[in-house]
Amino acid sequence: MRSAGRVLAPFRERNFALLWTGMTVSLVGDGILLIALAWKVYELSNTPSSMAVVGLAMTIPHVALLLLGGVVSDRFDRRRVMVASDAVRGSAIGVLGVLAVTDHLVLWHVFVLVAVYGAGTAFFGPAFDALVPDIVHDDHLTQANAIEQFARPAAHGLAGPALGGLLIAAGGTGVAFLVDAGTFGVSMACLLRVRPPVVVAPAVEVAVLDDVKEGFRYVRANPWLWATLLAATFAYLLFTGPVDVLLPFLVKNELHAGPGALGLILAVGGIGAIGAALAVGTLGTPKRGMTFIYLAWTTSTLTLVGYGLARAAWQAALVSFVFNALETAGTVVWLTTKQRLVPRALLGRVSSFDWFISTGLVPLSFAIVAPVTAAIGARHTLMIAGGLGAAVTLAFLFVPGVRAVDRLPASEPEHALAGASG
Repeated sequence: MRSAGRVLAPFRERNFALLWTGMTVSLVGDGILLIALAWKVYELSNTPSSMAVVGLAMTIPHVALLLLGGVVSDRFDRRRVMVASDAVRGSAIGVLGVLAVTDHLVLWHVFVLVAVYGAGTAFFGPAFDALVPDIVHDDHLTQANAIEQFARPAAHGLAGPALGGLLIAAGGTGVAFLVDAGTFGVSMACLLRVRPPVVVAPAVEVAVLDDVKEGFRYVRANPWLWATLLAATFAYLLFTGPVDVLLPFLVKNELHAGPGALGLILAVGGIGAIGAALAVGTLGTPKRGMTFIYLAWTTSTLTLVGYGLARAAWQAALVSFVFNALETAGTVVWLTTKQRLVPRALLGRVSSFDWFISTGLVPLSFAIVAPVTAAIGARHTLMIAGGLGAAVTLAFLFVPGVRAVDRLPASEPEHALAGASG
């Protein structure tokens, strides 16, 4: 009971409970979108290249606007930034749903609308990361991040895909898109009731570029930040495109299964992530946090080799379980470390650099997956992506300064690692 009370402690704070409720409903919608979008694209054009273009269309505006999103989230009310982002994304998915229901949806519509969706997401992520420590006591940050990482797989990876498969089977992809659009309205309603402490924004005469430079200088001065972001950059380059594009392709064309099977594979991954989030939330942040993060992410990436080896849906589901469990465990510790060590006034911009640098090459990952698959096949592409991604991730653990966080006392103030090199 004490362990459960420790994990659930952030819910005693009204603002966090509202944030969590809206986020969870929206994440269910994101999970529905995950299934519906992949299935609709493969209905319109049963080729990996079409799904790769969808990935490009979504990630290019996302990456391009991330740094601006970080500046906006540090200058303005982060809650209202998130509401505006939800409004843009919900509208894009709503149009997608109407076009699909009326049987007017074609591929170029999908490309345009997911680009709008990706642009909106560029503002939501940095604002969300920076809002959490504004409304949650520092003693509860690990638990708050664990709850967020619990809700993400439970909603996005488990309930959303399962519901998406059912909605597609019952009413088609158009109905699934419309349900997803509705979840953004719930998220907006919850966010508008959040009342974070008043934060004094920087003077408006400060140039946007100067704000970006200030955030960049902080990231550059801390090896634990820039090295981890670069490690993620190359890992995501290697495996994001192959997994997002080729897993649905394998399920449909080689495992000869339907959207329900794809939903089940992703849902099992959600179960693994839920268990990992609960474990970290109960046990707390490990003493050697950075080492834990890197070992968890290295092992999780290596398990992706299993997608290329899978010959049945249950085998792919097992891979999904292990990957998501380890990825989530590392992410909870990473978010907590970042929120505790980065000054609050810089957190939005640092989070935007986190998103920008780590996902900066994701569009390239989508661009190369189709030709690589054509040359060596889907299964070999997935196996190489997992193996190389794991090797690259582990290598960055040994960059000088990365493990300095492991030697830092728990009470160390902010800025303590700025300029660390050993």
